[in-house]
Amino acid sequence: MDKFNELKALIGAAEADAVAFFDKGNKAAGTRLRNAMQQTKVLAQDIRNEVTAKKNG
Repeated sequence: MDKFNELKALIGAAEADAVAFFDKGNKAAGTRLRNAMQQTKVLAQDIRNEVTAKKNG
């Protein structure tokens, strides 16, 4: 559950960069947003692996 909460916090933190990029056209915010989305992908995969391990073991 810790990783899930970490994922929620990461998404929340990325929201400001998403607004800055999409609404204001801030290119630096786009770079930060892409980085946050990559971290989200990695964290989501870790959560999937944990769920599978717990379900099967």
